[in-house]
Amino acid sequence: MGQPTPARKDKDWWRSAVIYQVYVRSFADGDGDGTGDLAGVRARLPYLAELGVGALWFNPWYLSPMKDGGYDVADYRAVDPAFGTLAEAEKLIAEARELGLRTIVDIVPNHVSDQHPWFQAALAAAPGSQERELFHFRRGRGAGGELPPNDWPSQFVGSTEPVWTRLPDGDWYLHLFTPEQPDLNWAHPAVRQEHEDILRFWFERGVAGVRIDSAALLAKDPALPDFVEGRDPSPFVDRDELHDIYRSWRAVADDYDGVFVGEVWLPDAERFARYLRPDELHTAFNFSFLSCPWDAARLRSSIDTTIAEHAPVGAPATWVLCNHDVTRTVTRYGRTDTGFDFSAKAFGTPTDLALGTRRARAAALLSLALPGAVYVYQGEELGLPEADVPVDRIQDPMYFRSGGTDPGRDGCRVPLPWAAEAPHAGFGSREEPWLPQPADWATYAADLQDRDPGSMLALYREAIRLRPAFGDGPLTWLPAPEGVLAFTRADGVSCVVNLAGTPADLPPHSRLLLASDPLDDRGRLPQDTAAWLHV
Repeated sequence: MGQPTPARKDKDWWRSAVIYQVYVRSFADGDGDGTGDLAGVRARLPYLAELGVGALWFNPWYLSPMKDGGYDVADYRAVDPAFGTLAEAEKLIAEARELGLRTIVDIVPNHVSDQHPWFQAALAAAPGSQERELFHFRRGRGAGGELPPNDWPSQFVGSTEPVWTRLPDGDWYLHLFTPEQPDLNWAHPAVRQEHEDILRFWFERGVAGVRIDSAALLAKDPALPDFVEGRDPSPFVDRDELHDIYRSWRAVADDYDGVFVGEVWLPDAERFARYLRPDELHTAFNFSFLSCPWDAARLRSSIDTTIAEHAPVGAPATWVLCNHDVTRTVTRYGRTDTGFDFSAKAFGTPTDLALGTRRARAAALLSLALPGAVYVYQGEELGLPEADVPVDRIQDPMYFRSGGTDPGRDGCRVPLPWAAEAPHAGFGSREEPWLPQPADWATYAADLQDRDPGSMLALYREAIRLRPAFGDGPLTWLPAPEGVLAFTRADGVSCVVNLAGTPADLPPHSRLLLASDPLDDRGRLPQDTAAWLHV
């Protein structure tokens, strides 16, 4: 395969980028009030540049009552005061670009906050009004309309609470998530026009891309029929109307050379690939790999399936081990069940952190050697485990809507440790941060790891630096013993990961480029270790 020209390569940066996910609320606190903010991010931009990533994906920083971590947006064109100002966001985008870091913002199109002006106007208007047509308002069932309009399930796994809330005037409104997040009616042209205008607003401010939250949920069957498991098409997931929406979005993005990454949870590979056709989304998150157990056969199958489902539409795969919704990699890989399933989350699940850390180091090299883009969630480069947040400090609505059985997602959102000797591990807060840090959090501090060549931070930095050695060619599997994954992507460079129960001999090579842990005294690759080789 010929190398792309520099201009083409720059335009196609998203096809092979390492993208760092910033959960602003927990990244760094610049004003000391206990909440991470844009000032904190701006101060840490040199750290991110040194890490070597090419872009930053920011979770929502918009004006929000924070009923669901900022995914309840009251104004898409304003920055929440807890994080800073619009002017500061513009400075952040510009300063990041000067350091070679592109910016990806998060758009939440399925729903808005109940404090959004549109919904406030709908509440003030009468049933059947134009204001209510922007949402899904319906009369209830039953003799007096006392029953919800249908029986759709909540998108919070484990929640048994209804997705409809009744108003005093008798109307019910739909919310697939919390009652504070009313779903928009995407059949209404004003909804479509508003979101296209929002995209232009942020592209005009220099963002390079947009991550689309819950991208497969926007369109609803206008009849709002009851939910039947397995019915095709679903009344609210992956409906054909979505593709016309994203074609119009793509036209907007193309005006700015902007890119999209969609949050698309679908089990059907063919239907998943439809979102990645050349006139729709550029990329979509690969949740198969994220949720896959630490098992050689399962991982190989996930990798093969992912590459195969992207091939027909020419889209690059994305690889991610963890995000702001998912149990941290170190903790998950240290458990008996190393996969991830929202429905299986529970309090008190035992974890071997030493084992999990070893596997997480190997998984980092595996993911960074694969073809496509890689997303790294903040703190993964520090090897942070999932934190046990005291029950009385949990804020995630997933916990409350499960009746307290689901621990929620706060454990992966605990503020980062920057300096071991500073209060609150250098997060920057004068008082207790918005989520409490575990007692040993300072031992993971970035300043300690910066001085340790064997640290997780050092491993990530070196792996990202060496990653271009794999080139942009396809993945080719190499012969390997059972339990060992071995592949190449460029002449002379290969990746080997040992998930077997015994040390594995390395294939012939001229040089060891990088290993997640030291080889044994016979030069073999120990269990749960990965290596990059120059053949």
